[in-house]
Amino acid sequence: MKLAGFLGAVGLVMACALLLPDYYLVVLCYVGLAAITVIGLVLLTGGAGITSFGQAAFVGIGAYATGVLTSKFGYPPLIGLAAGLVMTAVAAGIIGIATLRLSGHYLALSTIAWGVSLFFVFGNLEQLGGHTGMSGIPPIAVGGFDLSPTNRMFGLIWLVVLLSFWMTQNIMQSRVGRALRALKTSTLVAESFGVDTVGVKIVVFVYSALLACLSGWLYAHFARFVNPTPFSLNIGVEYQFMTVIGGATTVWGALVGSSLVLLVKEWLQTALPGLLGAAGSFEIIVFGILVLILLQLNRDAGIVSLLKFTSAAKPRPLSQPNALLPIRSRSGKVGDVLLSVENLTRRFGGLTAVDDVSFSIHRGEIVALVGPNGAGKTTLFNLISGADNANAGEVTFEGCPIHRLSARKIASLGLARTFQHVHLVGEASALENAVLGAHLRSDRGLIAAALGLKSGQEDSLRWEALEQLKRVGLEEQAFVAADSLALGQQRILEIARALATDPSFLLLDEPAAGLRASEKEELAALIRRLKNEGRSVLLVEHDMQFVMTLADRVVVMNFGKKLTSGLPKDIQVDPRVIEAYVGQDE
Repeated sequence: MKLAGFLGAVGLVMACALLLPDYYLVVLCYVGLAAITVIGLVLLTGGAGITSFGQAAFVGIGAYATGVLTSKFGYPPLIGLAAGLVMTAVAAGIIGIATLRLSGHYLALSTIAWGVSLFFVFGNLEQLGGHTGMSGIPPIAVGGFDLSPTNRMFGLIWLVVLLSFWMTQNIMQSRVGRALRALKTSTLVAESFGVDTVGVKIVVFVYSALLACLSGWLYAHFARFVNPTPFSLNIGVEYQFMTVIGGATTVWGALVGSSLVLLVKEWLQTALPGLLGAAGSFEIIVFGILVLILLQLNRDAGIVSLLKFTSAAKPRPLSQPNALLPIRSRSGKVGDVLLSVENLTRRFGGLTAVDDVSFSIHRGEIVALVGPNGAGKTTLFNLISGADNANAGEVTFEGCPIHRLSARKIASLGLARTFQHVHLVGEASALENAVLGAHLRSDRGLIAAALGLKSGQEDSLRWEALEQLKRVGLEEQAFVAADSLALGQQRILEIARALATDPSFLLLDEPAAGLRASEKEELAALIRRLKNEGRSVLLVEHDMQFVMTLADRVVVMNFGKKLTSGLPKDIQVDPRVIEAYVGQDE
Protein backbone atom coordinates (compact mmCIF):
# COMPACT_ATOMS: atom_id res chain seq x y z
CA MET A 1 0.00 0.00 0.00
CA LYS A 2 1.58 3.23 -1.16
CA LEU A 3 1.33 6.46 0.83
CA ALA A 4 -1.42 7.89 -1.39
CA GLY A 5 -3.47 4.72 -1.00
CA PHE A 6 -2.93 4.68 2.76
CA LEU A 7 -4.02 8.31 3.13
CA GLY A 8 -7.04 7.63 0.95
CA ALA A 9 -8.01 4.69 3.14
CA VAL A 10 -7.64 6.85 6.27
CA GLY A 11 -9.89 9.43 4.69
CA LEU A 12 -12.51 6.76 3.94
CA VAL A 13 -12.40 5.53 7.54
CA MET A 14 -12.90 9.08 8.81
CA ALA A 15 -15.85 9.60 6.46
CA CYS A 16 -17.48 6.36 7.63
CA ALA A 17 -16.97 7.35 11.27
CA LEU A 18 -18.75 10.64 10.67
CA LEU A 19 -21.58 9.48 8.38
CA LEU A 20 -22.60 5.91 9.27
CA PRO A 21 -25.16 5.11 11.98
CA ASP A 22 -23.91 3.43 15.16
CA TYR A 23 -25.32 0.01 14.21
CA TYR A 24 -23.22 -0.20 11.06
CA LEU A 25 -20.18 1.17 12.88
CA VAL A 26 -20.49 -1.56 15.54
CA VAL A 27 -20.70 -4.26 12.88
CA LEU A 28 -17.69 -2.80 11.05
CA CYS A 29 -15.77 -2.58 14.35
CA TYR A 30 -16.14 -6.35 14.76
CA VAL A 31 -15.11 -6.83 11.12
CA GLY A 32 -11.98 -4.76 11.79
CA LEU A 33 -11.15 -6.67 14.97
CA ALA A 34 -11.37 -9.95 13.09
CA ALA A 35 -9.37 -8.54 10.17
CA ILE A 36 -6.41 -7.68 12.42
CA THR A 37 -6.15 -11.31 13.52
CA VAL A 38 -6.74 -12.69 10.02
CA ILE A 39 -4.04 -10.43 8.56
CA GLY A 40 -1.58 -12.25 10.81
CA LEU A 41 -3.01 -15.59 9.69
CA VAL A 42 -2.48 -14.66 6.03
CA LEU A 43 1.24 -14.34 6.73
CA LEU A 44 1.20 -17.52 8.80
CA THR A 45 -0.99 -19.73 6.61
CA GLY A 46 -0.62 -18.24 3.14
CA GLY A 47 3.03 -17.31 3.59
CA ALA A 48 4.58 -20.05 5.70
CA GLY A 49 1.98 -22.77 5.13
CA ILE A 50 1.24 -23.09 8.87
CA THR A 51 -2.38 -23.86 9.73
CA SER A 52 -3.26 -22.52 13.16
CA PHE A 53 -6.64 -22.96 14.84
CA GLY A 54 -5.45 -21.39 18.06
CA GLN A 55 -5.22 -17.69 17.19
CA ALA A 56 -8.32 -16.89 19.23
CA ALA A 57 -6.36 -17.84 22.35
CA PHE A 58 -3.86 -15.05 21.63
CA VAL A 59 -6.76 -12.65 21.20
CA GLY A 60 -7.84 -13.79 24.66
CA ILE A 61 -4.43 -13.11 26.20
CA GLY A 62 -4.57 -9.52 24.95
CA ALA A 63 -8.13 -9.04 26.20
CA TYR A 64 -7.64 -10.59 29.62
CA ALA A 65 -4.27 -8.93 30.27
CA THR A 66 -5.66 -5.45 29.78
CA GLY A 67 -8.95 -6.37 31.45
CA VAL A 68 -7.28 -7.45 34.69
CA LEU A 69 -4.79 -4.58 34.84
CA THR A 70 -7.28 -1.83 34.04
CA SER A 71 -10.41 -3.01 35.87
CA LYS A 72 -8.83 -4.54 38.97
CA PHE A 73 -5.62 -2.59 39.43
CA GLY A 74 -6.47 0.73 37.82
CA TYR A 75 -3.62 0.81 35.29
CA PRO A 76 -4.16 2.78 32.07
CA PRO A 77 -5.05 0.78 28.91
CA LEU A 78 -1.64 1.36 27.34
CA ILE A 79 -0.04 -0.51 30.24
CA GLY A 80 -2.52 -3.30 29.60
CA LEU A 81 -1.49 -3.34 25.95
CA ALA A 82 2.22 -3.52 26.82
CA ALA A 83 1.61 -6.34 29.31
CA GLY A 84 -0.51 -8.26 26.81
CA LEU A 85 2.09 -7.96 24.07
CA VAL A 86 4.86 -9.19 26.37
CA MET A 87 2.78 -12.12 27.63
CA THR A 88 1.76 -13.02 24.09
CA ALA A 89 5.31 -12.85 22.77
CA VAL A 90 6.53 -15.15 25.55
CA ALA A 91 3.64 -17.59 25.15
CA ALA A 92 3.91 -17.64 21.34
CA GLY A 93 7.67 -18.09 21.51
CA ILE A 94 7.38 -21.08 23.86
CA ILE A 95 4.53 -22.62 21.88
CA GLY A 96 6.35 -21.98 18.61
CA ILE A 97 9.57 -23.63 19.78
CA ALA A 98 7.59 -26.62 21.04
CA THR A 99 5.31 -27.15 18.03
CA LEU A 100 6.62 -25.56 14.83
CA ARG A 101 9.09 -28.35 14.17
CA LEU A 102 6.02 -30.47 13.45
CA SER A 103 4.40 -30.46 10.02
CA GLY A 104 1.17 -31.35 8.30
CA HIS A 105 -1.80 -32.46 10.38
CA TYR A 106 0.39 -32.90 13.47
CA LEU A 107 1.05 -29.15 13.52
CA ALA A 108 -2.63 -28.32 13.01
CA LEU A 109 -3.61 -30.70 15.82
CA SER A 110 -1.07 -29.11 18.14
CA THR A 111 -2.62 -25.67 17.54
CA ILE A 112 -6.00 -27.11 18.51
CA ALA A 113 -4.48 -28.55 21.69
CA TRP A 114 -2.96 -25.33 23.00
CA GLY A 115 -5.93 -23.27 21.81
CA VAL A 116 -8.31 -25.43 23.85
CA SER A 117 -5.92 -25.39 26.81
CA LEU A 118 -5.76 -21.60 26.98
CA PHE A 119 -9.55 -21.39 26.59
CA PHE A 120 -10.03 -23.56 29.68
CA VAL A 121 -7.46 -21.50 31.57
CA PHE A 122 -9.52 -18.38 30.86
CA GLY A 123 -12.72 -20.09 32.01
CA ASN A 124 -11.47 -21.77 35.16
CA LEU A 125 -9.48 -19.03 36.87
CA GLU A 126 -11.60 -17.16 39.39
CA GLN A 127 -9.24 -14.18 39.11
CA LEU A 128 -10.38 -13.83 35.49
CA GLY A 129 -14.06 -14.11 36.34
CA GLY A 130 -14.41 -17.73 35.28
CA HIS A 131 -16.98 -18.47 32.58
CA THR A 132 -19.12 -15.60 33.84
CA GLY A 133 -16.56 -13.10 32.65
CA MET A 134 -15.12 -9.79 33.75
CA SER A 135 -16.85 -6.40 33.49
CA GLY A 136 -15.97 -2.82 34.31
CA ILE A 137 -13.16 -2.51 31.75
CA PRO A 138 -12.62 1.21 31.12
CA PRO A 139 -12.59 2.81 27.65
CA ILE A 140 -9.38 3.88 25.98
CA ALA A 141 -8.37 7.48 26.62
CA VAL A 142 -5.28 9.15 25.20
CA GLY A 143 -4.15 12.40 26.82
CA GLY A 144 -7.61 12.91 28.27
CA PHE A 145 -9.26 12.30 24.88
CA ASP A 146 -12.04 9.75 25.45
CA LEU A 147 -12.37 7.11 22.71
CA SER A 148 -15.48 5.45 24.11
CA PRO A 149 -17.93 6.86 21.50
CA THR A 150 -18.55 4.26 18.81
CA ASN A 151 -17.33 6.41 15.93
CA ARG A 152 -14.05 7.17 17.68
CA MET A 153 -13.46 3.50 18.53
CA PHE A 154 -14.30 2.64 14.94
CA GLY A 155 -11.64 5.07 13.76
CA LEU A 156 -9.02 3.61 16.12
CA ILE A 157 -9.79 0.00 15.19
CA TRP A 158 -9.62 0.65 11.47
CA LEU A 159 -6.46 2.72 11.81
CA VAL A 160 -4.87 -0.35 13.42
CA VAL A 161 -6.26 -2.49 10.57
CA LEU A 162 -4.62 -0.23 7.98
CA LEU A 163 -1.29 -0.21 9.84
CA SER A 164 -1.39 -4.01 10.18
CA PHE A 165 -2.24 -4.30 6.48
CA TRP A 166 0.66 -2.02 5.49
CA MET A 167 3.22 -3.78 7.69
CA THR A 168 2.17 -7.28 6.65
CA GLN A 169 2.16 -6.37 2.97
CA ASN A 170 5.68 -4.98 3.40
CA ILE A 171 6.75 -8.30 4.95
CA MET A 172 5.15 -10.35 2.18
CA GLN A 173 7.14 -8.39 -0.44
CA SER A 174 10.42 -8.54 1.48
CA ARG A 175 13.33 -10.91 2.06
CA VAL A 176 11.32 -12.55 4.86
CA GLY A 177 8.31 -13.01 2.59
CA ARG A 178 10.45 -14.70 -0.07
CA ALA A 179 11.90 -16.99 2.59
CA LEU A 180 8.37 -17.94 3.66
CA ARG A 181 7.27 -18.74 0.11
CA ALA A 182 10.40 -20.83 -0.44
CA LEU A 183 9.79 -22.60 2.85
CA LYS A 184 6.19 -23.34 1.87
CA THR A 185 7.40 -24.77 -1.46
CA SER A 186 10.32 -26.82 -0.14
CA THR A 187 12.13 -26.82 3.20
CA LEU A 188 15.19 -28.31 1.47
CA VAL A 189 15.40 -25.42 -1.01
CA ALA A 190 14.90 -22.81 1.69
CA GLU A 191 17.66 -24.31 3.85
CA SER A 192 19.96 -24.69 0.85
CA PHE A 193 19.88 -20.93 0.29
CA GLY A 194 20.46 -19.95 3.88
CA VAL A 195 16.94 -19.61 5.29
CA ASP A 196 16.71 -20.40 8.99
CA THR A 197 13.48 -22.33 8.48
CA VAL A 198 12.61 -22.91 12.14
CA GLY A 199 13.66 -19.39 13.13
CA VAL A 200 11.57 -17.78 10.38
CA LYS A 201 8.54 -19.85 11.38
CA ILE A 202 8.86 -18.80 15.01
CA VAL A 203 9.32 -15.11 14.19
CA VAL A 204 6.27 -15.08 11.90
CA PHE A 205 4.26 -17.08 14.45
CA VAL A 206 5.06 -14.53 17.15
CA TYR A 207 4.22 -11.63 14.80
CA SER A 208 0.86 -13.21 13.97
CA ALA A 209 0.17 -13.78 17.67
CA LEU A 210 0.99 -10.15 18.49
CA LEU A 211 -1.54 -8.92 15.93
CA ALA A 212 -4.12 -11.22 17.53
CA CYS A 213 -3.21 -9.80 20.96
CA LEU A 214 -3.65 -6.27 19.64
CA SER A 215 -7.10 -7.24 18.39
CA GLY A 216 -7.93 -8.63 21.85
CA TRP A 217 -6.83 -5.41 23.54
CA LEU A 218 -9.08 -3.34 21.28
CA TYR A 219 -11.95 -5.81 21.74
CA ALA A 220 -11.78 -5.61 25.56
CA HIS A 221 -11.94 -1.81 25.61
CA PHE A 222 -14.61 -1.72 22.91
CA ALA A 223 -16.94 -4.29 24.52
CA ARG A 224 -15.95 -3.23 28.09
CA PHE A 225 -16.47 -6.88 29.05
CA VAL A 226 -14.66 -10.19 28.43
CA ASN A 227 -15.54 -13.83 28.95
CA PRO A 228 -13.97 -16.97 27.41
CA THR A 229 -16.57 -17.50 24.64
CA PRO A 230 -14.97 -15.18 21.99
CA PHE A 231 -11.65 -17.00 22.44
CA SER A 232 -12.84 -20.58 21.97
CA LEU A 233 -11.74 -23.13 19.38
CA ASN A 234 -14.88 -22.39 17.35
CA ILE A 235 -13.73 -18.79 16.89
CA GLY A 236 -10.24 -20.01 16.00
CA VAL A 237 -11.77 -22.16 13.26
CA GLU A 238 -13.81 -19.16 12.13
CA TYR A 239 -10.63 -17.12 11.70
CA GLN A 240 -9.31 -19.86 9.43
CA PHE A 241 -12.60 -19.75 7.50
CA MET A 242 -12.03 -16.05 6.94
CA THR A 243 -8.46 -16.67 5.77
CA VAL A 244 -9.39 -19.40 3.28
CA ILE A 245 -12.58 -17.75 2.01
CA GLY A 246 -10.88 -14.39 1.48
CA GLY A 247 -7.64 -15.77 0.05
CA ALA A 248 -4.70 -17.04 2.09
CA THR A 249 -1.98 -15.75 -0.23
CA THR A 250 -2.76 -12.04 -0.16
CA VAL A 251 -3.31 -9.49 2.60
CA TRP A 252 -6.39 -8.28 0.73
CA GLY A 253 -7.88 -11.69 1.49
CA ALA A 254 -7.94 -10.87 5.21
CA LEU A 255 -10.14 -7.83 4.61
CA VAL A 256 -12.39 -9.60 2.13
CA GLY A 257 -12.67 -12.78 4.20
CA SER A 258 -13.40 -11.13 7.54
CA SER A 259 -15.92 -8.74 5.94
CA LEU A 260 -17.69 -11.49 4.03
CA VAL A 261 -17.88 -13.96 6.90
CA LEU A 262 -19.06 -11.54 9.57
CA LEU A 263 -21.50 -9.60 7.38
CA VAL A 264 -23.01 -12.76 5.89
CA LYS A 265 -23.05 -14.35 9.35
CA GLU A 266 -24.98 -11.34 10.67
CA TRP A 267 -27.52 -11.73 7.88
CA LEU A 268 -27.77 -15.53 8.10
CA GLN A 269 -28.36 -15.48 11.86
CA THR A 270 -31.47 -13.44 11.15
CA ALA A 271 -32.64 -15.06 7.90
CA LEU A 272 -32.03 -18.80 8.37
CA PRO A 273 -34.12 -19.40 11.52
CA GLY A 274 -37.07 -17.79 9.73
CA LEU A 275 -36.55 -19.94 6.65
CA LEU A 276 -35.95 -23.21 8.54
CA GLY A 277 -38.40 -22.58 11.37
CA ALA A 278 -35.85 -23.42 14.05
CA ALA A 279 -33.08 -21.71 15.98
CA GLY A 280 -29.44 -22.79 15.68
CA SER A 281 -26.04 -21.96 14.25
CA PHE A 282 -27.02 -22.87 10.70
CA GLU A 283 -24.63 -20.28 9.27
CA ILE A 284 -21.74 -22.65 10.07
CA ILE A 285 -23.19 -25.14 7.59
CA VAL A 286 -23.30 -22.47 4.88
CA PHE A 287 -19.70 -21.46 5.56
CA GLY A 288 -18.60 -25.09 5.52
CA ILE A 289 -20.15 -25.62 2.09
CA LEU A 290 -18.59 -22.37 0.83
CA VAL A 291 -15.13 -23.44 2.04
CA LEU A 292 -15.46 -26.86 0.37
CA ILE A 293 -16.42 -25.22 -2.94
CA LEU A 294 -13.50 -22.77 -2.73
CA LEU A 295 -11.02 -25.53 -1.91
CA GLN A 296 -12.16 -27.42 -4.99
CA LEU A 297 -12.02 -24.40 -7.31
CA ASN A 298 -9.12 -22.36 -5.98
CA ARG A 299 -7.29 -23.66 -2.93
CA ASP A 300 -5.31 -20.57 -1.94
CA ALA A 301 -6.60 -17.52 -3.80
CA GLY A 302 -10.17 -17.53 -2.46
CA ILE A 303 -12.79 -14.85 -3.18
CA VAL A 304 -10.07 -12.22 -3.59
CA SER A 305 -8.97 -13.82 -6.86
CA LEU A 306 -12.45 -13.28 -8.29
CA LEU A 307 -12.30 -9.61 -7.29
CA LYS A 308 -8.89 -9.24 -9.02
CA PHE A 309 -7.17 -7.87 -5.91
CA THR A 310 -3.48 -8.63 -5.50
CA SER A 311 -0.73 -7.77 -3.04
CA ALA A 312 2.06 -8.89 -5.34
CA ALA A 313 4.62 -6.34 -6.39
CA LYS A 314 3.91 -5.09 -9.89
CA PRO A 315 6.75 -5.35 -12.41
CA ARG A 316 8.74 -2.17 -12.42
CA PRO A 317 11.97 -1.13 -14.14
CA LEU A 318 15.00 -1.69 -11.96
CA SER A 319 17.77 0.86 -11.78
CA GLN A 320 21.20 0.29 -10.29
CA PRO A 321 21.03 0.94 -6.52
CA ASN A 322 23.38 3.22 -4.64
CA ALA A 323 25.14 0.26 -3.02
CA LEU A 324 25.74 -3.15 -4.60
CA LEU A 325 25.86 -6.33 -2.55
CA PRO A 326 29.27 -7.20 -1.10
CA ILE A 327 31.37 -9.72 -3.02
CA ARG A 328 32.56 -12.82 -1.21
CA SER A 329 36.30 -12.72 -0.50
CA ARG A 330 38.14 -15.70 -1.91
CA SER A 331 41.49 -16.84 -0.56
CA GLY A 332 43.66 -19.37 -2.29
CA LYS A 333 44.66 -19.74 -5.91
CA VAL A 334 43.56 -21.76 -8.88
CA GLY A 335 44.73 -25.36 -8.50
CA ASP A 336 44.41 -25.50 -4.70
CA VAL A 337 42.15 -28.23 -3.31
CA LEU A 338 38.76 -26.65 -2.65
CA LEU A 339 36.57 -29.64 -1.79
CA SER A 340 37.68 -33.01 -0.50
CA VAL A 341 35.46 -36.08 -0.04
CA GLU A 342 37.01 -38.82 2.09
CA ASN A 343 35.54 -42.32 2.50
CA LEU A 344 31.97 -41.02 2.39
CA THR A 345 29.27 -43.60 3.13
CA ARG A 346 25.49 -43.35 3.35
CA ARG A 347 23.23 -46.27 4.19
CA PHE A 348 19.43 -46.42 4.10
CA GLY A 349 18.62 -49.53 6.11
CA GLY A 350 20.15 -52.43 4.20
CA LEU A 351 20.87 -50.31 1.10
CA THR A 352 24.25 -48.60 0.81
CA ALA A 353 23.59 -45.68 -1.54
CA VAL A 354 27.11 -44.21 -1.26
CA ASP A 355 29.88 -46.64 -0.38
CA ASP A 356 33.30 -45.39 0.76
CA VAL A 357 33.65 -42.72 -1.96
CA SER A 358 36.69 -40.42 -2.08
CA PHE A 359 37.76 -37.69 -4.50
CA SER A 360 38.80 -34.04 -4.49
CA ILE A 361 38.06 -30.95 -6.57
CA HIS A 362 40.46 -28.06 -7.14
CA ARG A 363 39.70 -24.37 -7.34
CA GLY A 364 38.82 -23.38 -10.91
CA GLU A 365 38.07 -26.96 -11.98
CA ILE A 366 35.03 -28.53 -13.64
CA VAL A 367 34.42 -32.10 -12.49
CA ALA A 368 31.63 -34.30 -13.83
CA LEU A 369 30.04 -37.00 -11.67
CA VAL A 370 28.57 -39.66 -13.96
CA GLY A 371 27.12 -43.11 -13.67
CA PRO A 372 24.01 -45.16 -14.48
CA ASN A 373 20.67 -44.35 -12.86
CA GLY A 374 20.71 -45.37 -9.21
CA ALA A 375 24.49 -45.08 -8.93
CA GLY A 376 24.20 -42.72 -5.91
CA LYS A 377 25.10 -39.43 -7.57
CA THR A 378 22.25 -37.30 -6.18
CA THR A 379 22.68 -38.86 -2.73
CA LEU A 380 26.33 -37.81 -2.85
CA PHE A 381 25.24 -34.29 -3.83
CA ASN A 382 22.94 -34.21 -0.82
CA LEU A 383 25.74 -35.31 1.49
CA ILE A 384 28.09 -32.60 0.20
CA SER A 385 25.46 -29.82 0.39
CA GLY A 386 24.20 -30.75 3.86
CA ALA A 387 20.76 -31.92 2.73
CA ASP A 388 21.59 -35.35 4.19
CA ASN A 389 24.05 -36.71 6.76
CA ALA A 390 26.66 -39.39 6.10
CA ASN A 391 27.03 -42.53 8.20
CA ALA A 392 30.81 -42.39 7.81
CA GLY A 393 33.54 -40.35 6.17
CA GLU A 394 34.00 -36.60 5.94
CA VAL A 395 33.75 -33.65 3.56
CA THR A 396 36.05 -30.65 3.83
CA PHE A 397 35.53 -27.33 2.05
CA GLU A 398 38.44 -24.87 1.95
CA GLY A 399 40.09 -27.02 4.62
CA CYS A 400 37.13 -26.93 7.05
CA PRO A 401 35.03 -30.05 7.84
CA ILE A 402 31.44 -29.48 6.68
CA HIS A 403 29.89 -32.97 6.78
CA ARG A 404 28.16 -32.28 10.12
CA LEU A 405 26.98 -28.78 9.21
CA SER A 406 23.45 -27.84 8.17
CA ALA A 407 22.63 -26.95 4.58
CA ARG A 408 22.10 -23.36 5.72
CA LYS A 409 25.58 -23.11 7.23
CA ILE A 410 27.22 -24.75 4.22
CA ALA A 411 25.47 -22.27 1.92
CA SER A 412 26.93 -19.40 3.94
CA LEU A 413 30.45 -20.75 3.25
CA GLY A 414 30.04 -20.30 -0.52
CA LEU A 415 28.59 -23.59 -1.76
CA ALA A 416 25.40 -23.41 -3.88
CA ARG A 417 23.41 -26.04 -5.73
CA THR A 418 20.65 -26.82 -8.20
CA PHE A 419 18.33 -29.82 -7.99
CA GLN A 420 17.65 -32.92 -10.03
CA HIS A 421 13.94 -32.13 -9.98
CA VAL A 422 13.25 -28.41 -10.40
CA HIS A 423 12.28 -26.66 -7.14
CA LEU A 424 10.97 -23.14 -7.80
CA VAL A 425 8.22 -21.00 -6.30
CA GLY A 426 5.91 -21.49 -9.27
CA GLU A 427 3.60 -18.50 -8.85
CA ALA A 428 6.50 -16.11 -8.17
CA SER A 429 8.37 -14.38 -10.99
CA ALA A 430 11.75 -15.48 -12.26
CA LEU A 431 13.25 -12.41 -10.59
CA GLU A 432 11.72 -13.25 -7.20
CA ASN A 433 13.03 -16.80 -7.45
CA ALA A 434 16.51 -15.56 -8.29
CA VAL A 435 16.47 -13.06 -5.40
CA LEU A 436 16.14 -15.96 -2.96
CA GLY A 437 19.70 -16.96 -3.85
CA ALA A 438 21.00 -13.71 -2.35
CA HIS A 439 19.16 -14.28 0.95
CA LEU A 440 22.36 -14.60 2.98
CA ARG A 441 23.81 -11.43 1.48
CA SER A 442 21.34 -9.25 3.40
CA ASP A 443 20.36 -8.96 7.06
CA ARG A 444 16.99 -7.23 6.63
CA GLY A 445 14.70 -8.87 9.17
CA LEU A 446 10.98 -8.87 9.86
CA ILE A 447 10.81 -5.65 11.89
CA ALA A 448 12.81 -3.65 9.35
CA ALA A 449 10.70 -5.06 6.54
CA ALA A 450 7.41 -4.34 8.32
CA LEU A 451 8.37 -0.72 8.94
CA GLY A 452 9.85 -0.21 5.47
CA LEU A 453 13.40 0.26 6.80
CA LYS A 454 16.61 -0.73 4.98
CA SER A 455 14.77 -0.57 1.65
CA GLY A 456 18.14 -0.02 -0.05
CA GLN A 457 19.08 -3.62 0.75
CA GLU A 458 15.97 -4.83 -1.05
CA ASP A 459 16.91 -2.79 -4.12
CA SER A 460 20.41 -4.28 -4.02
CA LEU A 461 19.05 -7.83 -3.78
CA ARG A 462 16.74 -7.35 -6.74
CA TRP A 463 19.51 -5.75 -8.82
CA GLU A 464 21.83 -8.68 -8.07
CA ALA A 465 19.11 -11.12 -9.13
CA LEU A 466 18.56 -9.22 -12.37
CA GLU A 467 22.29 -9.29 -13.10
CA GLN A 468 22.31 -13.08 -12.72
CA LEU A 469 19.26 -13.42 -14.96
CA LYS A 470 21.12 -11.38 -17.59
CA ARG A 471 24.08 -13.68 -17.13
CA VAL A 472 22.08 -16.80 -17.97
CA GLY A 473 19.98 -15.19 -20.69
CA LEU A 474 16.66 -14.87 -18.83
CA GLU A 475 16.50 -11.09 -18.51
CA GLU A 476 13.44 -10.89 -20.80
CA GLN A 477 11.60 -13.38 -18.56
CA ALA A 478 12.40 -11.57 -15.30
CA PHE A 479 8.75 -10.82 -14.50
CA VAL A 480 7.30 -14.04 -15.92
CA ALA A 481 5.93 -16.56 -13.40
CA ALA A 482 8.39 -19.42 -12.95
CA ASP A 483 5.78 -22.09 -13.66
CA SER A 484 5.10 -20.43 -17.05
CA LEU A 485 8.69 -21.02 -18.19
CA ALA A 486 9.74 -24.04 -20.23
CA LEU A 487 11.50 -26.82 -18.30
CA GLY A 488 14.87 -25.89 -19.76
CA GLN A 489 14.39 -22.26 -18.73
CA GLN A 490 13.41 -23.36 -15.23
CA ARG A 491 16.69 -25.27 -14.94
CA ILE A 492 18.61 -22.21 -16.11
CA LEU A 493 16.68 -20.13 -13.57
CA GLU A 494 17.89 -22.47 -10.82
CA ILE A 495 21.46 -21.75 -11.92
CA ALA A 496 20.78 -17.98 -11.76
CA ARG A 497 19.43 -18.44 -8.26
CA ALA A 498 22.53 -20.36 -7.24
CA LEU A 499 24.81 -17.70 -8.78
CA ALA A 500 23.05 -14.99 -6.74
CA THR A 501 24.68 -16.50 -3.63
CA ASP A 502 28.08 -15.48 -5.07
CA PRO A 503 29.38 -19.05 -4.66
CA SER A 504 32.91 -20.38 -4.79
CA PHE A 505 31.60 -23.85 -5.59
CA LEU A 506 28.59 -24.94 -7.62
CA LEU A 507 26.79 -28.28 -7.50
CA LEU A 508 24.77 -28.65 -10.70
CA ASP A 509 22.42 -31.65 -10.74
CA GLU A 510 21.54 -32.48 -14.38
CA PRO A 511 21.60 -28.84 -15.53
CA ALA A 512 21.35 -29.71 -19.24
CA ALA A 513 18.26 -31.93 -18.94
CA GLY A 514 15.47 -30.56 -21.12
CA LEU A 515 17.72 -28.11 -22.99
CA ARG A 516 17.98 -27.87 -26.76
CA ALA A 517 21.36 -28.23 -28.44
CA SER A 518 21.87 -24.47 -28.75
CA GLU A 519 20.88 -23.98 -25.10
CA LYS A 520 23.39 -26.63 -24.04
CA GLU A 521 26.13 -24.77 -25.89
CA GLU A 522 25.18 -21.56 -24.06
CA LEU A 523 25.15 -23.43 -20.72
CA ALA A 524 28.61 -24.90 -21.43
CA ALA A 525 29.92 -21.42 -22.26
CA LEU A 526 28.48 -20.10 -18.97
CA ILE A 527 30.11 -22.88 -16.95
CA ARG A 528 33.46 -22.19 -18.62
CA ARG A 529 33.14 -18.50 -17.72
CA LEU A 530 32.53 -19.50 -14.11
CA LYS A 531 35.67 -21.60 -14.22
CA ASN A 532 37.66 -18.67 -15.59
CA GLU A 533 36.43 -16.59 -12.62
CA GLY A 534 38.07 -19.12 -10.28
CA ARG A 535 34.89 -20.96 -9.33
CA SER A 536 34.67 -24.73 -9.20
CA VAL A 537 31.83 -26.84 -10.56
CA LEU A 538 30.72 -30.39 -9.78
CA LEU A 539 27.99 -31.49 -12.15
CA VAL A 540 25.88 -34.59 -12.60
CA GLU A 541 24.83 -35.11 -16.20
CA HIS A 542 23.68 -37.97 -18.42
CA ASP A 543 24.54 -36.28 -21.73
CA MET A 544 28.01 -37.75 -22.26
CA GLN A 545 28.84 -35.53 -25.21
CA PHE A 546 28.09 -32.47 -23.06
CA VAL A 547 30.19 -33.87 -20.20
CA MET A 548 33.18 -34.99 -22.22
CA THR A 549 33.60 -31.65 -24.01
CA LEU A 550 33.22 -29.60 -20.83
CA ALA A 551 34.70 -31.41 -17.84
CA ASP A 552 38.36 -31.25 -16.80
CA ARG A 553 37.99 -34.54 -14.94
CA VAL A 554 35.29 -37.20 -14.64
CA VAL A 555 34.37 -39.29 -11.59
CA VAL A 556 32.37 -42.43 -12.37
CA MET A 557 30.07 -44.11 -9.84
CA ASN A 558 28.27 -47.44 -10.01
CA PHE A 559 26.17 -49.13 -7.32
CA GLY A 560 27.19 -46.45 -4.82
CA LYS A 561 30.92 -46.98 -5.29
CA LYS A 562 33.51 -44.90 -7.08
CA LEU A 563 34.33 -46.93 -10.15
CA THR A 564 37.13 -44.76 -11.52
CA SER A 565 38.15 -41.17 -12.23
CA GLY A 566 40.33 -39.46 -14.76
CA LEU A 567 40.49 -37.32 -17.87
CA PRO A 568 37.47 -37.45 -20.22
CA LYS A 569 39.49 -39.04 -23.03
CA ASP A 570 40.55 -41.87 -20.72
CA ILE A 571 37.10 -42.39 -19.23
CA GLN A 572 35.51 -42.78 -22.66
CA VAL A 573 37.61 -45.83 -23.47
CA ASP A 574 37.73 -47.39 -19.98
CA PRO A 575 36.20 -50.90 -20.30
CA ARG A 576 34.81 -50.74 -16.73
CA VAL A 577 32.85 -47.59 -17.62
CA ILE A 578 31.61 -49.10 -20.87
CA GLU A 579 30.46 -52.19 -19.01
CA ALA A 580 28.68 -50.13 -16.36
CA TYR A 581 26.73 -48.22 -19.02
CA VAL A 582 25.98 -50.79 -21.71
CA GLY A 583 26.67 -54.19 -20.10
CA GLN A 584 29.22 -56.98 -20.44
CA ASP A 585 27.72 -58.60 -23.55
CA GLU A 586 27.74 -55.31 -25.50
